[in-house]
Amino acid sequence: MSGLTILVVCLAVVVPVPFVAEPDRMLVPLAVWLLLAVAWFAATAVAVLQPPRTRAAYVALAAQTLLTAALVVTVPGIGWLPILLVFGAALSTYVGPTRVVVAVVVINTAALLVAFLLAPGQARAFEIVLSLGLYLLLQVASAAVSIALQREQRMRTELTVAHAELAAAAVRDQEATRASERLRISRELHDLIGHQLTVLTLELESAAHLPGERGAAHVERARAVARALLGDVRATVGELRRRAPDLRAALDTVAAAVPSPRVEVSVADDVVADEEQTAALVRVTQEVVTNAVRHAEMATVLRIEVGTGEDGVLTFLARDDGLTSGPVRLGHGLAGIVERAEALGGGATFDASAGFTVEARLAGRVAS
Repeated sequence: MSGLTILVVCLAVVVPVPFVAEPDRMLVPLAVWLLLAVAWFAATAVAVLQPPRTRAAYVALAAQTLLTAALVVTVPGIGWLPILLVFGAALSTYVGPTRVVVAVVVINTAALLVAFLLAPGQARAFEIVLSLGLYLLLQVASAAVSIALQREQRMRTELTVAHAELAAAAVRDQEATRASERLRISRELHDLIGHQLTVLTLELESAAHLPGERGAAHVERARAVARALLGDVRATVGELRRRAPDLRAALDTVAAAVPSPRVEVSVADDVVADEEQTAALVRVTQEVVTNAVRHAEMATVLRIEVGTGEDGVLTFLARDDGLTSGPVRLGHGLAGIVERAEALGGGATFDASAGFTVEARLAGRVAS
């Protein structure tokens, strides 16, 4: 956002020049100056939109710096035009390290000195030095403010990522606790009630062999009831062992930890995920949110949809509306998404053609 602000402000500085500059005070024809201005705008736009510390960004910044110097030198005497140098210094902080910023400030100051020397009238040395010192101070101040803003933005980003990771960890810890409790209850049911019903069934089995038809009929019915109860207990134990947490609530917890971009979660009503699948989807959501916070330039919303495909396959789709910058490179986070999906019999794909899209599939294992 700061880079685009620089671009807009610089454009506002350049546009009025052809209307107020006197042709006889310009060192080049107006048409040539306008061509330089168009080339400057293109170079500035590329420097703003390219990922920082890449070859394309460095080349664009170098061209922008030289073209800025040419614009200032070829129209000496336009008092507000050297503001471009100040914004150029600020822009350089978004492109490269400190040594790049220093080089840009040095080139800008040299260009400004040439412009002062070529300006109409005889400026005194003291005035030139004072003006150079003023613009040098403005360049250093703008670069320092830009660096401070970027540092604050990085800290906010890391804090947001930490919140998302903490929320995901809390969901996993809560589910681990619930899973442990379900396992304990299922064992107690099996050991206590299940054992007693088994004994009851054996006792009735023995009583069935005693003489007396009427007693045998009652015993047979009691035995059937006991078997039914034993089956119910076993079914309950199995359900307790399989039951997964509320997937929608778990994903909402992770989404709520991120203030920007806004995360919208949609889980279809027919989605049924077991404990392992739910844990995997929580981790995938965490990685997607983290990726959007760190890399989705200008993104305002991240939409996450979980549904069911053919053969009960769980589908995960996440898409943000941020700016894209070239092909997808699999870092640790995206590689982790692929590994988790493949471990559960599925896969994952990524697309950066319009925003950034993550599609994952998990093999269906739970009947609805």
